[in-house]
Amino acid sequence: MDPVRHLRFSLVILVVVVGFGTVGYSLIEDWPAFDALYMTVITLATVGFREVHDLSPGGKAFTMLLIVFGAGIIAYAISNLIRLTVEGQLKQLLGRKKVEKQIARLQEHYIVCGYGRIGTLVCREFALKPLPFVVVEKDAELCERLAEEGYLFVQGDATDDSTLEAAGVRRAKGLITAVTSDTENVYITLTARGLNPNLFILARAGEEGSELKLRRAGASKVISPYVIGATRMAQAVLRPSVVDFIEIAAPGHNLEVQLEELRIGTGSPLVGKTLLESNLRRDMNLIIVGIKKADGTMVFNPDSSTRMEAADTLIVLGENPAIQKLEAIAGGEGA
Repeated sequence: MDPVRHLRFSLVILVVVVGFGTVGYSLIEDWPAFDALYMTVITLATVGFREVHDLSPGGKAFTMLLIVFGAGIIAYAISNLIRLTVEGQLKQLLGRKKVEKQIARLQEHYIVCGYGRIGTLVCREFALKPLPFVVVEKDAELCERLAEEGYLFVQGDATDDSTLEAAGVRRAKGLITAVTSDTENVYITLTARGLNPNLFILARAGEEGSELKLRRAGASKVISPYVIGATRMAQAVLRPSVVDFIEIAAPGHNLEVQLEELRIGTGSPLVGKTLLESNLRRDMNLIIVGIKKADGTMVFNPDSSTRMEAADTLIVLGENPAIQKLEAIAGGEGA
């Protein structure tokens, strides 16, 4: 039986004993119900008050019986309550220590600040990839949800240095600040940039004019969900086929055709080859939509003579098995 059931059982027995004592005194001594209840309570509590009324020999015998059994039941109930409290706190403490150790081992991970509607969707996409990440959230109820879902999290204010330090901001690859307040997003961006100058920071902008402030604060990229949503709605009317294509190719939403980006590692056999020499289009039936060069320039719809270099990012469209195979080759894991 678990501690909660132990506690419930002991409380039920205690109520039964109190009822038994009340009825016993009422029948043996012919006392009013309230006097009988009062006598039962002070007897079980062993507080040492005098009797409500003088006891008969039968009443004294009944009192001794009530003390013997009642005191044991009270001790049993108290021990179960203490056990439940201590075990719960100990379990919570050990669980938190385990999470902190897991966070301390993370390298090149992402930090998601805010577990609201936007943050929840971001975490869901990261988990599908999967991508290592830590959530920073100050709301206790949302932290309970994070614990239930098994996500690593730090409870605290993301604008505080200590909170971001606990999330491993100095070892992180990127940070997404998605809280509802633009002011907080600016402070979070400033704090994160000060702690890690090389960190990629993606910030959410809600109000018009916040994008410039976030960039000044150090955001690498700023996205407004409202602008994107409005644009998407308009495009769904103006260019429905294009929107349908994008939805089909979005990673994680279609198991057959996906649009993905793959970075070419220094040890990849693709380094120094042209698209024609690599035979990616012929052997894997992949469409190379674009190549983002190491200097940041983007080559759309590259021709077959385009040469691939280390640190280039390929934007490819194709079936998932072929993309996974190309990912291994681009990373230098195979030929």
